[in-house]
Amino acid sequence: MINKLMVFFCCLFFTTNDKTPKTDVQPTPKSMIQKVDTAAIDAPSDGQIYNAKAISDFFEKLEKNEDQKNQKINIVHIGDSHIQGDLMTNEIRKKLQQRFGNAGRGLVFPYQLAKTNGSYNERFRSNRTWESYRNIHPFKQCPIGISGIGLWRDSGGFVLEMNVKDPAYKFNTIKIITPQNQNMFDLAISSKINSIQTTERRVITHKIKKGEVLGTIADKYNVSIAEIKRDNRLKGNNIRTGRTLKIATNETRAKTISMSEFVPLAIESDSFSHYYNSENALSRIFLIPNKDAKDYELNGIVLEKDAPGIIYSGIGVNGAKYSDYNKYPLFFEQLKSLHPDLLVFSLGTNESYDHLDSENYIKELREFINNIRAQKIDAPIIVMTPPPSLLRRKPNTYIDNYARQIIDIAQKDGLAVWDLYDEFGGMSGIRQLKVQGLIGPDWVHYSKKGYEKQGDLFTQAILRSYDNFKLKK
Repeated sequence: MINKLMVFFCCLFFTTNDKTPKTDVQPTPKSMIQKVDTAAIDAPSDGQIYNAKAISDFFEKLEKNEDQKNQKINIVHIGDSHIQGDLMTNEIRKKLQQRFGNAGRGLVFPYQLAKTNGSYNERFRSNRTWESYRNIHPFKQCPIGISGIGLWRDSGGFVLEMNVKDPAYKFNTIKIITPQNQNMFDLAISSKINSIQTTERRVITHKIKKGEVLGTIADKYNVSIAEIKRDNRLKGNNIRTGRTLKIATNETRAKTISMSEFVPLAIESDSFSHYYNSENALSRIFLIPNKDAKDYELNGIVLEKDAPGIIYSGIGVNGAKYSDYNKYPLFFEQLKSLHPDLLVFSLGTNESYDHLDSENYIKELREFINNIRAQKIDAPIIVMTPPPSLLRRKPNTYIDNYARQIIDIAQKDGLAVWDLYDEFGGMSGIRQLKVQGLIGPDWVHYSKKGYEKQGDLFTQAILRSYDNFKLKK
């Protein structure tokens, strides 16, 4: 008995004096992150779309087009800065078009003329300045429509040139979207040179010699002193030896004046846009004033090819929230012009910076969807959860709550969901995103590599879910 007691106390002594070694906290593996219970919405295999049955109609169109290759399928992706920059969406566009066909670039906008960033696929320039206003600012009566940015002029005299830099997006059809589909612009692909024959006075140069005065020089060339002073910007009659004067003599000579004039194309119209179709693929075109218009307001340009496949339009505004889009009815009216077969939403990060709680975030999302449905747009919807970020260098719990709430309402609201928050590891994985160079120094915006990674993962999720859809038929 005594021996047993001694062993017990020895064990107790060594146990209480042995310190637990410190270990580094590792990011929680993605597979270990706890999610909301998704059993009710047919939780997919890793990397697929939640509640994918909500986009079955879209998958049906994809499958039909794979067989018949005779349709254009329009995907419209709406969001904030990462959509405006077109890094993520360009990755999705390219990869989906590789599989299903390239039917065109889709919606583009002259971001350069609005003094902000945009896609590298196309470049715009103009000989005149334009007024602009963004939906993120307080409500204003100005033409903010499909692009979330209004662009306008109240006088003509402009030429707006568009150049497509990526040869994959040369276009056959260009559509111009304006408020109430007003005919404000003409299109041209070339200009003609008009030559006018005229005459001009012969101008010579005269180097002032010692002792010469303006009067003697004027007499020599049979011109007035006032003309010499005007042409040479002289304030007085004093001149300096060695200076050169320009003298417009009374002799004349023939002169040809050439003027460039743009030749308007034959534009057609439908209920949504004014458009032009070319048999040959174009990479450059000019927007010029319609002679009957007084104001010029541009909401967007749509580029399409004469080919079946995917058209992937991105709509993004730096700093935008659902509530910003909800302020402008023209946005929803013009959304019809893109004929969406699938809508993708990527918003939430900016709401978190406003400390918007998840209940009101979902309220704004639902209002956004109701505004779309009010326009008789019945396209299926994928809501993308916001990616992980920090809020003033602390864990952004708002994003976490938004992601959970989006998944929670998916079945009830008939939405498909792609959980980007989870795909990028949630809050537990954000440090690893930094190590991999995917997130920027502010811990909010992502790097080019990070946005392209998001686009790649989303494309994989779409394709896996689509292949799964076909297997289950």
